[in-house]
Amino acid sequence: METVKIKDVTSHLESLAPSAYQESYDNSGLITGNPDWTVKGVLVTLDCIETVVEEAIQQKCNLIVAHHPIVFKGLKRLTGKTYVERTIIKAIKNDIAIYAIHTNLDNVQNGVNYKIAEKIGLSGLKILAPKPDTLSKLVTFVPKDSAPAVLEALHKEGAGNIGNYKNCSFRTVGTGTFQPTEEANPKIGKAGKLEQVEEIRIELIFPTVLESKILTALKKSHPYEEVAYYITSLCNDNQGVGSGVIGILDAPTEPKAFLERLKVKMNTACIRHTALPGTPIQKVAICGGAGSFLLPIAKAKGADVFVSADFKYHEFFDAEGQILIADIGHYESEQFTKDLLKEVLEKKFTSFAVYFSKSVTNPISYL
Repeated sequence: METVKIKDVTSHLESLAPSAYQESYDNSGLITGNPDWTVKGVLVTLDCIETVVEEAIQQKCNLIVAHHPIVFKGLKRLTGKTYVERTIIKAIKNDIAIYAIHTNLDNVQNGVNYKIAEKIGLSGLKILAPKPDTLSKLVTFVPKDSAPAVLEALHKEGAGNIGNYKNCSFRTVGTGTFQPTEEANPKIGKAGKLEQVEEIRIELIFPTVLESKILTALKKSHPYEEVAYYITSLCNDNQGVGSGVIGILDAPTEPKAFLERLKVKMNTACIRHTALPGTPIQKVAICGGAGSFLLPIAKAKGADVFVSADFKYHEFFDAEGQILIADIGHYESEQFTKDLLKEVLEKKFTSFAVYFSKSVTNPISYL
């Protein structure tokens, strides 16, 4: 049977939701445990608290994959005084690794918000607030005959994907000049002689987090001993990374009927909402967890309703009759993240069991 280490699991998760995409305040990643431990079993949960660690012990799971990090801020002592300290102590004493995949999973396609959209039944999904400064551009120069192989290698590693389009590049023909020194081992030309070669200038956009892989692919596929290239950081919005999601219902729906359906689909006891509009709902904006910061963008993009959580009293006034706010609760909005994580892990790994945590970690109750 294949031996899978904790670092194999975390690397796979981060290939889908790179840790570089987490927000600055976040603490996603491995919180306890050794990356080289062999995985015996995985327990997925929304929150990792004491009861969840106890479940992991009973299920003989030595890895807990949680959405919310149990540690957000630095711990100065571990005395067991708080639930955070007690959770960490219990995990360490029982050799249980805790891994959190939080805002990085919020910020990617097919992440938390896409799972909510799936439950609600939306199509035509797009990131609500795409992130800037997460893209780079590669420019390189390749002999004409070698250009197809180099492009294929770069595309394979994720270069040239723009929105719903892949294998995108810009190419121009020019003349490259170089003179190998006596120490060189050129594929084209001879030492001491100035060479002129018909080359293709290739330009591609790629996610900055892939830079190492892109450069490795470039250097392996390029025929030259010394590869000429340069990389430029871009401030363009990255349409595949960012906060929230916006999509369309199959058919316009009366506001009250939409909210009633939302309660069922999202398994929530109640919905706090603004006044019902007199027009049907069709364009829906979503943000799992606390999403009030996205309200102005949801309004600007013409959403009929914004489904999120943790709105404060005065923030409901900010709807200003232009949009329906539907606050379904923080836990309720993100509870199906467990399904997402289980699906991702079971699709990739078969040498260990993946369990749902049975603990209801929602700290809020309703009468």
